[in-house]
Amino acid sequence: MDTEDAVRQAYQVFYRRLVTQVFGLVGDLAEAEDAVQEAFARALGAPRAFHGADDTERWLRVVALNVARSRYRRRWLFDRLVRAGRVEPAAASVPGLSADRVALLAALRRLAPPTREAVVLHYLADLPVGEVAATLGVPEGTVKARLSRGRASLARLLADDNQPPLAKEARHA
Repeated sequence: MDTEDAVRQAYQVFYRRLVTQVFGLVGDLAEAEDAVQEAFARALGAPRAFHGADDTERWLRVVALNVARSRYRRRWLFDRLVRAGRVEPAAASVPGLSADRVALLAALRRLAPPTREAVVLHYLADLPVGEVAATLGVPEGTVKARLSRGRASLARLLADDNQPPLAKEARHA
């Protein structure tokens, strides 16, 4: 199978799942779609790397995440140069999201990028810890630590002000 056919087939199989995963990281559907489309374009431009990958979905995910990270860094630098102070991200960039999803996306955006990546890939993309570690290029123990920090941070960020904090036993159940 030639590269174009292989990429076309991978696009049909993986595109939606990859967009969902990247969207969880960036919180912007257009940015997620652009990053994933760029990953497929790079697959066409680097046929040896694409065909040589043991897991083409993982290869595409890593490329899309790297594209999203790079765009985030450029946007952050630009915003910093234009504005003096912190820029609050848009709470929701997709119309029709429930209030819970908007709150989750806003909370995810407040996590440190490495923590957010681990949380999104494990909990939203349903990847096992080993796959998350391979995708991010870090040891499994690092992923587990990031997941633990992420859960704790999300619990704080998403806590209802009218509810008492969860008992320690309930959080670890």
